[in-house]
Amino acid sequence: MSIDTSSVVRALAKVSDPVTGQDLITANMVRDLNIEGDSISFTLELASLNAQHKSELNFACQGAIAEVYPQAKVHVHMMSRTADPQQQTSALPQVKNVIAVASGKGGVGKSTIAANLALGLQMLGARVGLVDADIYGPSVPTMFGLQGQRPKVRDVYGQPKMVPLDAYGIALMSIGFIIEPEQAVVLRGPRLAGIIKQFFNDCLWPELDYLVVDLPPGTGDVQLTLVQTVPVTGAIIVTTPQEVAVIDAVKASNMFQLPGVAVPLLGVVENMSWFTPKELPDHKYLIFGQGGGKKLALVNNTVLLGQVPLVQGIREAGDGGRPIILDEEDPISREAFLNVAKNVARQVAIRNETIAPTQVVKMAQ
Repeated sequence: MSIDTSSVVRALAKVSDPVTGQDLITANMVRDLNIEGDSISFTLELASLNAQHKSELNFACQGAIAEVYPQAKVHVHMMSRTADPQQQTSALPQVKNVIAVASGKGGVGKSTIAANLALGLQMLGARVGLVDADIYGPSVPTMFGLQGQRPKVRDVYGQPKMVPLDAYGIALMSIGFIIEPEQAVVLRGPRLAGIIKQFFNDCLWPELDYLVVDLPPGTGDVQLTLVQTVPVTGAIIVTTPQEVAVIDAVKASNMFQLPGVAVPLLGVVENMSWFTPKELPDHKYLIFGQGGGKKLALVNNTVLLGQVPLVQGIREAGDGGRPIILDEEDPISREAFLNVAKNVARQVAIRNETIAPTQVVKMAQ
């Protein structure tokens, strides 16, 4: 019986990539498929030659083809998909850029910025995911209208993997999808670190241009675990114009610039820059003062990515599960967040052109 190319392709489409959960054909991992008599050969492109599950993938391909053509002699050649050292060493080789959104203190609207930034980047044509790493105060389930939803679990070569949820085209993961809304999260460092690592190592993230990570306030275990788990492309610091917020934000930005961490700052977002009543769109009331974002950017030798006004609709949209950037009837807020997204995309491009890839932090024993 002659071997049909389309039948081989359909067989390989039954084999899943252990990193993304996609089948090998959809993930575009099969190259140079050649059939000569009973001999089938092809190249399987992996994110890294050091990738796990190489042997399992080999046997899975052999088994899938044997179900259709038991007499076939199958030769699988493994090769590296990329020479990019950042992707070679990353736990998420299918993610091009990991962006940390941080703040020095709570209450500055960091999660609102992260949610609208993720959607803004998607509106610019990018593939985007969002990790809600604020373990003690997860906001993503509420802000995306996913309260009570649970991630599906898929078995990949004997290991359970979580499938991120989807809302408005954004891949999402949060501890709020795992615990009950009223459940208190009481965790010490090692357990906390384990959960954060699971969000990256045990989730089937699709191919993404940006993975936005909403961090908890301050400079604690979650921030340290993040830079030890994945290479962070850059960090965004969120502040209000208020001096008290700026003082704490300086500490957060300094953490990323420590010699052992060395995560570049993409810039500063100033939230609640002024209060604008809906009925008086041309009025600006400087409730929290002014100039804090510019001052913070200057101190850190970075840029001000944008200023977001204090508007009632932004709060209502977040509470209602549909972030304000999706609301075409609020052009002021929508444009403010789109401006932030455009500036972030520009800064990421500049950063990748001018600075070497960030390396995962290795802690001395």
